[in-house]
Parts: sequence; C-alpha cells; structure tokens
Amino acid sequence: MAAASEVVFERCPSLKPFPVRKGKRLAPGWWWSATTGRLVHYGSAAMRLHVMLLDRDPRVGGLAARPLELRWREPGGVRAHAPQLMLRLADGQGVLADCTARPELSQRQRSLAAVVGEICAAAGWRYWVLGPVDPVYRRNVAWLAGYRHPRNHGGPQLAAALQEAFAEPAPLREGVRGIGDPMLVLPSLFHALWAGRLTAELGAAMHERTLVWAQAAK
Repeated sequence: MAAASEVVFERCPSLKPFPVRKGKRLAPGWWWSATTGRLVHYGSAAMRLHVMLLDRDPRVGGLAARPLELRWREPGGVRAHAPQLMLRLADGQGVLADCTARPELSQRQRSLAAVVGEICAAAGWRYWVLGPVDPVYRRNVAWLAGYRHPRNHGGPQLAAALQEAFAEPAPLREGVRGIGDPMLVLPSLFHALWAGRLTAELGAAMHERTLVWAQAAK
C-alpha cells in the first residue's frame, strides 16, 4: 500500500517483454504515445487498440505497460497477476487495466477482475477491464493516430486558421479548401482532431462531407 502512493508506476518500464505466440495475427510491439512522449509496449491486438484509445483520452496523463505485479494469498497458495496497463488520470487517480477482445468475460476472468478490483480499491486506485470497441470508431481513431505526432501540428497560424474555419460546424472539405492547399492543411486538421482541438462524429465513417467543428462551437 505504501508503494501505491510513493512509486510513479506510470513511468516505470515493463516487468518483462510480452511473448511472441505462434498463430497470432499481431506480434508484440511498441506504440509511441503522444500523451507521454515515450514508447508503450503492447502484447496483443486488443491491448494495442486500447493503448491507442487511451493515448487520445483527455482524462489520461500517464500510461505504462505492465509495470507491476500483484500477489495475494487464496486457498491453495499464492496467486499473481500483472495487469496489462497502468494509467494515471489527470486528477491524479491511478488505474490498472486489462484488455480483452471478447464481449463477455469467462468465469476465471470475472473472478480475477473481482480480486484485482478489491486490491485497487484498497490502494485508492480503480480497475478497468477494456473490451471490444465499435469498429467504425476504431478505424477513425486509427486514421487520426497516424497524425498524432507534433510534427503534424502545422504551426500557430494554421492552427488558428482551422479554429476560424470551423468556428461553426462545416463540412471537412469546404473548411480545408477555404484555408489553402489540402495537402498542407489536412495533416494539421487530422492532428487537431486527434488532439481534441477540433471535433467530429467519429461513430460514423469519415469522409469529405463529415462535419467538423472547433471545441467551442456547437
């Protein structure tokens, strides 16, 4: 319990790399986090998805992969579990999280989640089990994630022009063309959508007529 308040787990490295498993469509890899400016390790497609979504979540200020292991006693011996993610929310709240691609948890997963949830509550943290995500929303965020790096910001003048062009909701194509060359403007627009300075309905497929607006609008 002392470590829960003293150790900055969201800045700690992974306890060990995620293993490569034959037959899996996605091998373990690394995600560059726009939130922290550091690499976050992931071990599965479900984990990579949620690392991406959490990286865009304005509530999240810190993010690390498997920086700690929990151990507890239960009938039959000692059990251990290393949650896949450690988050630090903007309000200082710590969160441990595990990711799954299945819509429902197995009995074993529910039992594990109950125990880990109790441990987190005792430490003053939360525990999240992150499941499947709407495929359209996932694809849209994955597209915007390609523009998450600050090099796509475009500079203060272009950022201001985007805010002005979309001060009221407007179709993406019209707002971009009113600013200048789409090849120069679009990366900055997508970066602003990733960062939340601009907003669009990401639950529907994005296209040139998608309505975009500045956060202060609407």
